[in-house]
Amino acid sequence: MHLSSYLALPLLPLLASAYQPPSYAGYSLLWADTFSGSSATLPSSSNWDIINRNIGVNNELQTYRADPRQIQLSGGQTLQIVPWRDSQLQWTSGRIESRYTFTPGAGRRTLVEAEIRFGGNDISQKQGIWPAFWLLGQSIRTGTGWPACGEVDIMETVNGLLTGYGTIHCHVYPGGACNEPTGRGGAINIPNQGWQKWRVIFDRTSSDWRSEHITWYMNGQQFHQVRGDQINDAGVWASLAQKPLFFILNVAVGGDWPGYPNGNTADGYGSMMEVGYVAHYST
Repeated sequence: MHLSSYLALPLLPLLASAYQPPSYAGYSLLWADTFSGSSATLPSSSNWDIINRNIGVNNELQTYRADPRQIQLSGGQTLQIVPWRDSQLQWTSGRIESRYTFTPGAGRRTLVEAEIRFGGNDISQKQGIWPAFWLLGQSIRTGTGWPACGEVDIMETVNGLLTGYGTIHCHVYPGGACNEPTGRGGAINIPNQGWQKWRVIFDRTSSDWRSEHITWYMNGQQFHQVRGDQINDAGVWASLAQKPLFFILNVAVGGDWPGYPNGNTADGYGSMMEVGYVAHYST
């Protein structure tokens, strides 16, 4: 994994309250979902496409359901994505994809983040559980394949382990500029299963795309960065940092990376991902 030595000045919130997007000096909030609404209801279909099928990727086990049992507003301004195993040992879970898209602006810094925590099941009970907060290029919705569409994984963690991963996927499969299927990634230790802020900043303030960069943070601590000159292809870099992207929140079960659930894996709220807000800012 590539870990950049670049150090950014800390970005401190001016105003903050639980599960609300903070105000950041120099940034304007352009879009957010704070998941307000009655408990045991679905998130806003105006904001999100709520997936209701088995999407058949990564050899994952789950079928996504557009049902409050798998994905619901908590009633306390959070979203809960909950994996369940039925009596036939079949798994269901939740996934939403934003209808909102954003394009990192030329000459600007674009900040996207979410506040996330995980269910309280012990790590030993989370084999095969795979929560994620990530971005895909809008072009995948109009026929561009993966990974050419571009993918920016802001936070992934597997098997309950207290390690968060940030990764890009791009170009071609296998190999290519992003070394597929591995991607280009970095990692950070997560202090606990409680609330953490996961952020990516797209910095396009340089006049040269080779000096543009994408930087990952947990709670303001940088843990990964990728620059245009590392990708070394203007078109591929554009798919990651210069074209429209949309948000995805999901909890997968099983698959090529985490492996599969075992006899100790527990379902339900103890294995959920809970999200306080998702927000998009720009300078």
